Amino acid sequence: MSDSLQFFGWRDLLDITVVAIIIYRIILFLKGKVAARLLLIIASLGILYFFTSLAGLDTLHWILSSMFGSIIIILAIVFQQDLRRGLVSLGRSGSKVEIHAAEDASEAIDGLSTAMADLSARRHGALIVIEREMGVAVHLQTGTEIDAKITSEILTSIFLPYSPIHDGAVVIQKGKLTRAGCFLPLSQNPAISKSLGTRHRAALGLTEVVDAVALVVSEETGQMSVVAGGKLMPLPDAGSLRKALRRLIEPRWFSS
Repeated sequence: MSDSLQFFGWRDLLDITVVAIIIYRIILFLKGKVAARLLLIIASLGILYFFTSLAGLDTLHWILSSMFGSIIIILAIVFQQDLRRGLVSLGRSGSKVEIHAAEDASEAIDGLSTAMADLSARRHGALIVIEREMGVAVHLQTGTEIDAKITSEILTSIFLPYSPIHDGAVVIQKGKLTRAGCFLPLSQNPAISKSLGTRHRAALGLTEVVDAVALVVSEETGQMSVVAGGKLMPLPDAGSLRKALRRLIEPRWFSS
């Protein structure tokens, strides 16, 4: 190992630094994606590969060198859409993208708060799911696919009692209403109050397994609640809901 370190010069340090910067930039582009976690694993394997060479661990070094080619090809195929989005973002102005995302998030929060307050006043039951970093699609049952902007008018119309999809949940992904009438897994936590209905149990059940935020309006009382991390927080008015949403969500989750 000492012999190997004798040949480690400024060019090697520069090489490692450049690679680290490239990996860091790629992770920023794909932040919040599964691909980012995989890239972290690959970076760790790369560091291990380097030190196995220095330490003279020939068998482990050979195994790692055999793995890299296949891993890179597989990732390029599986995550081609994420990589394409990351490359496209290179040509964008960061400040403009952030401002646009913040405006989208603010507009969405206003629409959600207004809709929830209206539904609460009418005592129309509602369940809205906001996807954050972890995908929710695998946990959804049935549902009708939609592609609509987040507005209070659309949300209140979906949860009208005579609407055919009012009983299920509305799902928000990347700033759009993507599904309605979805059924979610119910929480099996025995500590949950028996007074809570199906909507609340569904909101708790989903947020126990993913990092989504759920908004609930009780059909019996009109009480608004926000659910995150398997915990339910009742809210007295639209202003409180706005504050809670600004604390729980980030603009990038409302930017496609």
